[in-house]
Amino acid sequence: MPIYEYRCRGCKRDFEVLQKITDEPLAKCPECGKQVKRLISQTSFALKGGGWYKDGYSSTKANKATTESPASPKKKDKKAEKTPAKKNEK
Repeated sequence: MPIYEYRCRGCKRDFEVLQKITDEPLAKCPECGKQVKRLISQTSFALKGGGWYKDGYSSTKANKATTESPASPKKKDKKAEKTPAKKNEK
């Protein structure tokens, strides 16, 4: 269950409440009974590194593979292959 942070508009007290996602937000401060506001707080995890992998760790091989673009290989110029180069014959 997530922990939500609230701030009382009356006594300016910040507090945390363990609630289900489906629970209604609190409306009153448990100390003074005034209206409260749910705060947006920083998450407890951070996404870092080269990406998500099935083993949970990134590898240098996978990082190199993602920097190269295998999905868009370089195309050869077909015109250049078909027409022979002209030579200056004098």
